[in-house]
Amino acid sequence: MQPDATSTQAELGDHAIVVKGLERIYPGGLRAVDGVDIVVDSGEIYGFLGPNGAGKSTTVRILTTLLRPTGGSATVAGFDVLHEAPQVRRAIGVALQEAALDPLMTGRELLQLQGALHGLKRAEAKLRGADLLERVDLVDAGDRLLGTYSGGMRRRLDLAMALVHRPSVLFLDEPTTGLDPVSRSALWREVKALNDEGTTVFLTTQYLEEAEQLADRVGIIDHGRIVAEGTPQELGRLVGEPGLYVKLLDETQTEKARDLLAVHGAVSERREGGLTIRTALGARAIAPIVRTLDDAQIEVDAVEVEEPTLDDVFLAVTGRPAEETGGDQT
Repeated sequence: MQPDATSTQAELGDHAIVVKGLERIYPGGLRAVDGVDIVVDSGEIYGFLGPNGAGKSTTVRILTTLLRPTGGSATVAGFDVLHEAPQVRRAIGVALQEAALDPLMTGRELLQLQGALHGLKRAEAKLRGADLLERVDLVDAGDRLLGTYSGGMRRRLDLAMALVHRPSVLFLDEPTTGLDPVSRSALWREVKALNDEGTTVFLTTQYLEEAEQLADRVGIIDHGRIVAEGTPQELGRLVGEPGLYVKLLDETQTEKARDLLAVHGAVSERREGGLTIRTALGARAIAPIVRTLDDAQIEVDAVEVEEPTLDDVFLAVTGRPAEETGGDQT
């Protein structure tokens, strides 16, 4: 019987992942990863964000022993990714965004095969597969061919496969990309449950809401370097001044309102309509803002105080809105 994640995690000490000066230089001189330092505490959920091509996926491939670094060092679960790769692979679970699953196998068969590959005896692999099907709510679909699974079902099966050997560190590569809100929420609940049981989670995501919901700490990578790191609350302070969201009754007056409100702070338009004003006055700016618009006969529907979000942080530290990023290719 293999040890569970909680007991294994307790043996790791304070840090499950330690990355120092990590580099990956491709032929031609492209520095996909350029001196990255990361420390992930045992039992932590670490969110890893970055624009397209920032080096996010390359870093994850190195940490999961799928790619060799060209400089620096990294240990995962206490083992060196370069010199102790087999030990790393035994200690980690990995759910990649594009997992290759045989559509002619059933979910139960695939889990039992995964168990055998990890050295479980036939009876143990069968029992472990049944337990995991129940855990990810796929019992009714366990004997169906994978070719009939929806996207959400396949992602839950990916997660189950990554858990077969009870890893102490779990890598999730954009686990909810393309999922509907219900499936996404279900996966979030399972990730939180795993973490509550002691599993360290390294989560790459393109959804900033996902990082805010799940991550204890967040690292943002851009051009191969970590440009910001901390709790979501700490990163929010990088934006500086709080924001006020102003919703107008008549959105055709947005441009005029934007020009008028510039005297109160930095003004930006929102994708869903309305304006955000960054001002050191915070809530105290509500009255003068409303007066300014009232004097111009622009009717206000609502004004709300907003704390900075990871979307704001992302724009501040990378210079790019999060919605302009896509799946990382390097």
